[in-house]
Amino acid sequence: MQFHHHGYVSGDPRVQPAAGVGLHRPEELPEEVDVLIVGTGPAGMIAAAQLSQFPDVTTRIVERRGERLAIGQADGIQARSVETFQAFGFAGRIIEEAYRITEMCFWHPDPEDPSRIVRGERPEDDPAGISEFPHLIVNQARVLDYFAEFMAHAPTRMTPDYGYEFRGLERTDDPEHPVTVTLVHTTGERAGQEKVVRAKYVVGADGARSGVREAIGATMQGDQAFHAWGVMDVLAVTDFPDIRLKCAIQSGAGGSILLIPREGGHLFRMYVDLGAVSPDDRGAVRRTTIEQIIAKANAIMHPYTVDVRDVAWHSVYEVGHRVTDRFDDVPLEELGTRAPRVFIAGDACHTHSAKAGQGMNVSMQDGFNLGWKLGYVLSGRSPESLLSTYSAERQVIAQNLIDFDKEWSTLMAKKPEEFANPAELADFYVRTAEFPAGFMTQYPPSMLVAEPDHQGLATGFPVGKRFRSAPVVRVADANPLQLGHQHRADGRWRVYAFADAAPGETSALSAWAQWMAESPQSPVTTHTPEGADADSVLDVKVVYQQKHVDVDITRVPRLFLPRSGPFQLVDYEKVYAAHPDEDIFEMRGVDRGAGCVVVVRPDQYVAAVLPLEDTNALAGFFRRHLLEVNHQPVA
Repeated sequence: MQFHHHGYVSGDPRVQPAAGVGLHRPEELPEEVDVLIVGTGPAGMIAAAQLSQFPDVTTRIVERRGERLAIGQADGIQARSVETFQAFGFAGRIIEEAYRITEMCFWHPDPEDPSRIVRGERPEDDPAGISEFPHLIVNQARVLDYFAEFMAHAPTRMTPDYGYEFRGLERTDDPEHPVTVTLVHTTGERAGQEKVVRAKYVVGADGARSGVREAIGATMQGDQAFHAWGVMDVLAVTDFPDIRLKCAIQSGAGGSILLIPREGGHLFRMYVDLGAVSPDDRGAVRRTTIEQIIAKANAIMHPYTVDVRDVAWHSVYEVGHRVTDRFDDVPLEELGTRAPRVFIAGDACHTHSAKAGQGMNVSMQDGFNLGWKLGYVLSGRSPESLLSTYSAERQVIAQNLIDFDKEWSTLMAKKPEEFANPAELADFYVRTAEFPAGFMTQYPPSMLVAEPDHQGLATGFPVGKRFRSAPVVRVADANPLQLGHQHRADGRWRVYAFADAAPGETSALSAWAQWMAESPQSPVTTHTPEGADADSVLDVKVVYQQKHVDVDITRVPRLFLPRSGPFQLVDYEKVYAAHPDEDIFEMRGVDRGAGCVVVVRPDQYVAAVLPLEDTNALAGFFRRHLLEVNHQPVA
């Protein structure tokens, strides 16, 4: 964390100085905004949190409830989400309060007495070390609290506007604010009164029954599995030995349970199989009582018993797998003819079972993907065409999720005798671990993702996939740290230069650094606004192959020691060396002889791997999606 460069800071350094619209932010929801986000779920809150970093963009997020969420339905936090939390500055704190999944136990009918269950496989949760971050369980409400804190501490001082329900929207011919949204007060003296807001863009993160989705004519496509589950968060006394371990329990008596321990050491969640649902059920299964769910759970867990002492929350749901035909308001037949103005994210555009622990995680990546793109367009950094990449990128991911969840939920619902091998469910869990952890997302080539023509220069940073962190040592202060953890959700692109030689030597890196700092064609000089810090759009860092004690920082190119703030202080935190025990060049397959450039998007996905010598390709890549704003060399 860096501070003091704008003057001495004596308070909490996480509270950024107010700027732009945050200097005089009105308490009352204004009649005109740049972005109106509907819904304070995970997708909406992360989009708002990202947009809170753009001081000149007026963003407001409205919520039907009159206050913060108290009890969230989602609870599974995959490692990719924890990586994202690190970018927003609260990974460490949420890890401390969360339950951490390290193993999963699979219980089966006892072959000698099928009326009883016995423990079977017990695989590690992440045996391959996919991420340095853990798999967590924590109440969705706490995740939203952390995003709310981040927003409140951001330059725009953003806070949710509670007590507004979405009623409808229409597109108009207004060139500045073409989307007119009708809201209704739900609380207080004005309950029932309408409020009209004109927006440049609208984001519908308003859940599975999304009014925004209906308003733009997007349709859910998919099917229903006609299988019901009861879910309950409870405090109970039990003789089941693995009550504090994640478990998949299959009973010879019929039915299954997915057991999820919750944070705090006592609470746990059970997804209890209620069996097949008749197509003409007409919702009757949803009237299953909590007493019936508890009785079913005890029947499945025989010979063990669960004595429920308190129920924090419970519900009944039927598995459905649906994804919308598009994630914005541009009809399929009009793709490429106009830019979108209204978007949907999260449950508003994909629904599935809860048992794969994907809903909140995928929804947050929707919002992260969209948030920075809106910020770039509205702040004049990128053309409006950038916004079309949101639906193009995220709809494919949602469909992949649906396909995975169908297979997982089908396996969970199978009877024990239907498995050819009792270990089939555990084998699937281990074999597919990278997908539910959130690391199979790979965006295809586009205006934001280069062709992987030079992937061989850094095989461990696949183009289109998330930037996988690795240990390095910061040269200036000898601190060992994770390179990827320095990527903050501040809206900036990251450009990592992996050196082919030591500083001071004539090399491809030294020539590249000089071009980046001085050439009129350099993306730093071309896309950095006049008067702004040199790293305000592109955060350029260097990683040397040598030990940190062998890197002479006085001979490092000035590109990597930029000056910032009103006092033009030198930033010493962009120069790194390979860790002596975990060499990033070796771990990520970086070509030592040639070095390379790895470009990473604001949402942490690798956008390009390029040779140091191919400056034309680097400049051309950024010209695809960044507007030319300046021709000043780096100071």
